[in-house]
Amino acid sequence: MSLKQEFELLRRVPFFAEIEPSKLKLLAFVSERVGFDPGKNLMRQGDPADAAYLIIDGEAEVVLETPAGPIVVATLGANEIVGEMGILGNAPRAATVRAKDRLIALRISKEPFMRMVREFPNMAISIMQELAHRVELMNNQLRAASAEIERLRKTTGVAA
Repeated sequence: MSLKQEFELLRRVPFFAEIEPSKLKLLAFVSERVGFDPGKNLMRQGDPADAAYLIIDGEAEVVLETPAGPIVVATLGANEIVGEMGILGNAPRAATVRAKDRLIALRISKEPFMRMVREFPNMAISIMQELAHRVELMNNQLRAASAEIERLRKTTGVAA
């Protein structure tokens, strides 16, 4: 994939839409195109956050490792970004992300990503909007799971 193609990919992502072309070309230049076979991890829950990944082709599953076993909480596809939360929060990875099928991504290291956030406030706003949307989805999933647990308790007569 050429630098021009990577630039075009970045430009289509809402996070990067308002970044001036010269800066976006620089970001494309310092990013690395990587591939993952099905089942391979892009990142592992608990690991340090060192990069974000823009999915170019394929799908990735976001997996929470729990005492009861892994739970797939989301599936991401082309033009979606993953890994930015750990970078922004300077925290370990909150989830494992693995390739569902053959996956091609653009790996954006922490420092260039953060430089863009600092230089382009609209990028920060776009990221906050996306993160708020994700929190809303998680809250809806939690409400549905809680309602299902309550329904099962009533059905089986198990006390809370």
